[in-house]
Amino acid sequence: MFSLTVNGERREVEAAPDTPLLWVLRDTLGITSVKYTCGVGECGMCTVLMNGNAQRSCVITLEEAAGSTITTIEGLPEEHPIKQAWIEQQVPQCGYCQPGIMLQAVDFLTRVPKPTESQIDQAMDDVLCRCGSHARMKVAIKQAADTLNGKQGG
Repeated sequence: MFSLTVNGERREVEAAPDTPLLWVLRDTLGITSVKYTCGVGECGMCTVLMNGNAQRSCVITLEEAAGSTITTIEGLPEEHPIKQAWIEQQVPQCGYCQPGIMLQAVDFLTRVPKPTESQIDQAMDDVLCRCGSHARMKVAIKQAADTLNGKQGG
């Protein structure tokens, strides 16, 4: 039995220690916003925050995650600047990749509160979006950074 705190709720999980966190979240806990795509940590669709840091849940085992605090997009408050910017900038097209990308952006802005356009490009370079929402994502990340820094109107 392994213990995790997921979106603020302590959860006890019974699964093999080497089960990827992705499958624990999706299949055991029913959190389907965490998507499976590549299975090798390359695309970013399965990104969650683990103890506040963006992690690819397809390559983290349950044993490695045990005792951690996991945040999926459902655990991010509705008023979070990233969620608000994503809505205001109408970022998603299909939405498949957006939860993981948004969580990576949250982690990035925690580490780099006043990013340059180049830093945003570099930080988001390893997440894939087949719809081509990257241009709107960059605007939304800049807007969220401005909001977090107390600026109005980006």
